[in-house]
Amino acid sequence: MYSRKIKYHGNNGIDINIRELLQKWLIPKKWQHFFRIQRDIYINGKYLPFNTIIKNDDIITLNFDFPPRSKNQTYLPGKNKINICYEDSDVIIVNKKAGIKTHPNLPTENNSLMNDVESYLAPQSHPFMVHRIDMNTSGLVLISKTPYLVPIFDRQLSSKTLRREYLAIVKLNAPINDSGTIDLPIGLDPNDKRKRIVSKDGQDAITKYKVIKQNNNYALLRLNLLTGRTHQLRVHLSANNWPIVNDNLYNPEGKHGNLLLFAYKLIFVKPFSEDIQTTEADIPDFFVSFIQNNFT
Repeated sequence: MYSRKIKYHGNNGIDINIRELLQKWLIPKKWQHFFRIQRDIYINGKYLPFNTIIKNDDIITLNFDFPPRSKNQTYLPGKNKINICYEDSDVIIVNKKAGIKTHPNLPTENNSLMNDVESYLAPQSHPFMVHRIDMNTSGLVLISKTPYLVPIFDRQLSSKTLRREYLAIVKLNAPINDSGTIDLPIGLDPNDKRKRIVSKDGQDAITKYKVIKQNNNYALLRLNLLTGRTHQLRVHLSANNWPIVNDNLYNPEGKHGNLLLFAYKLIFVKPFSEDIQTTEADIPDFFVSFIQNNFT
């Protein structure tokens, strides 16, 4: 059982009842139903009907009945130090190095980011994955310290209030507009289980891009994910003949080196509030070096 107390601020002169507040906080409907049926939500220590108006400084208590962690949520402790870009009582945002998996494939593995975060958080809390980035991609990853926040962040991802922005350097094998939207469905590659392809039978996938700088050979792009498909950015850019530099999977001319794709910014709404948290990571040295050597 997880219990959360929140001191409410923010009606701004507009009445809001319990039901509306839970919806505003992106509490899943099944939890709203559970709170009402089990009477497991309290306003100033008392259960009240869901049409009760919330007042400033009311203390709201939510009780989340979660089972023990599953095997997929249990991680062996890792051995690597993590690069923390932001942390509070609910979440931790880590700058993942290229070449490290976000999560292990097997419970016996201990060489992923989640294993390293487990070492950092234990025994006070444990990591719960909100989203992932590819093994060869570096940058920011948001991790929850409690399981009940993960479905809320899932809804933030769906509603685009949790946003992830990337930087990429691409090889210009075709002309590129100053900005645009790539809307191409992505599915499995039947000939290579490691890869994804643009497929009319695939899942919807949308990427927005903006050119920051370019020359005859390369472009530095700012990318915004509107969906979160596996290898989405790599597939979308390659499909437009703008493959990411050093992408050995989707760029036939890819060289051995760090993939020039970096998750540099992460924006989300802090749970049970209206506060927006924006976190940016320093651009890695290998990325800066390529820009200095190839853009004038």
